[in-house]
Amino acid sequence: MQYLSIRVRMLVIILNIIFIPALHTYKKDEANLFHVFLNGSDMGHASDMDVVQELLSDARRELGRESGDVVYVDADLTYEASSVVFGRVDSDNDIKERMMENLKACSKRVLVHAYTMRIGDYSVNLGSLDDIKEVLQAALELYDLDNSYAVQVISDPERELSSLTVAAVKTEVAQEEDMEEPVRNAGFASFMEEAMEETEIVSTALDFDDYEYGILSMAFDDDIEIVEGYLTENQIASVSDAVKKIVNLEEKKTIYEVQTGDTLSEIALKTSIPMDKIVELNENLENENSMIRAGDELVVTTTEPPITIERMTQEYIEEIYDAEIQYVENDNWYTTEQVTLQQPSAGRRNIVAQLTYANDKEIGREIIKEEVLLEAVPKIVERGTKIPPTYIKPLSGGRMSSGFGRRNAPTRGASTNHQGVDWATPVGTAIYASSGGVVTRAGWGSGYGYCVYIRHPDGKETRYGHLSKVLVSSGQSVKQGQKIALSGNTGRSTGPHLHFEIRINGVAVNPLKYLN
Repeated sequence: MQYLSIRVRMLVIILNIIFIPALHTYKKDEANLFHVFLNGSDMGHASDMDVVQELLSDARRELGRESGDVVYVDADLTYEASSVVFGRVDSDNDIKERMMENLKACSKRVLVHAYTMRIGDYSVNLGSLDDIKEVLQAALELYDLDNSYAVQVISDPERELSSLTVAAVKTEVAQEEDMEEPVRNAGFASFMEEAMEETEIVSTALDFDDYEYGILSMAFDDDIEIVEGYLTENQIASVSDAVKKIVNLEEKKTIYEVQTGDTLSEIALKTSIPMDKIVELNENLENENSMIRAGDELVVTTTEPPITIERMTQEYIEEIYDAEIQYVENDNWYTTEQVTLQQPSAGRRNIVAQLTYANDKEIGREIIKEEVLLEAVPKIVERGTKIPPTYIKPLSGGRMSSGFGRRNAPTRGASTNHQGVDWATPVGTAIYASSGGVVTRAGWGSGYGYCVYIRHPDGKETRYGHLSKVLVSSGQSVKQGQKIALSGNTGRSTGPHLHFEIRINGVAVNPLKYLN
């Protein structure tokens, strides 16, 4: 036994000599051995996870130094902890080497220095500031055929973070400017003021040949922001692709405010959009004959490129022109009424004008010199100023059981051409005046059963049929929303409901087109 004990002690001593450098102090119930994994791969065993984190940081730094670029890699570090009396750990150098190999294998992509240019909602990534200038220069040259303006990258003092923007400047100025020196971004308003200050308004006594014609000023009328960063190569666009994207037309939805005297056909001509397309874009328009009023807002589409180039030019123009429409206000008419008192006739003139464009669209003009060859005759229109009555649904709730127009007769003797709309509702439901007016009939109306007719100030008439009780009398004035009857099932009826009509000059129209 004594001999065996000596052998065991000797074995322990030998094991200590071999393993002591790789052992960690054992404490009961405390983790002292960590099996480390990086991206799911075995990195070995360690005794301290803080050291492992430092090794991972070192490995990433060394990988970055080797590549010379910013490298993006997955680094999912996990471990399994245990508490052991004896356990072997790997050296720091071995763990770091394994980490290096793993990170290289998991390297997803190399990020390169690049710039992101944002133009409103549009953005494009380019490899250098020179590329950005080349792209924007191509946009300028669509309108600047003489290459008299150049793109200049400037600092943007309005932003807290370091960012750049651009300006269009005279070519000779761009060549002289030190690109490292910040330049004030004046914006289009200041650009227009400066353009007007620099442009001498010549006396109209001068002849047309005495004026200088061409571009006076150019500017980017967009919030253009340039941000520096690191991107993958496949995220960076070529100059040619970027040029195509920023100058190509794309469809955008905009709002058109209806002007007095506008019709859908006139709006279609103004916006170059077919009437059926305008109806399709606006849910409140049922068809091409739908009523519109001044101040209404209609959704229309325009085709514009992502970037807008504003420019001011001075031009000589020989044109046929129209005089402004002259309006005669009639306070006794509704705004929906108007009559042309004088038909227009176009005139002819020669002018010198300062024109402001947004891309190809003229957005402003100031006439500097005018020579009228034939005076234009204005269109004179008499129009109403009174706001017309509105119409509301004559009951609360109700289920529409029959629409306006052709239908199968619901009962013997009923019309197959329905003159109104029906709402199914329990007997005794309150019925209200759809609009203010004078009651012209209140009582029994044959197929209508008990009914009420109301004449309104704009000439329309509303009818309410199949009532159980009439609460107004003929000749009585009523206000919009006033209770006039109770619904019922009288007359030629298939069940409790309200029959409602709107008539214009005695002709029934679809009430749903006129209800607010």
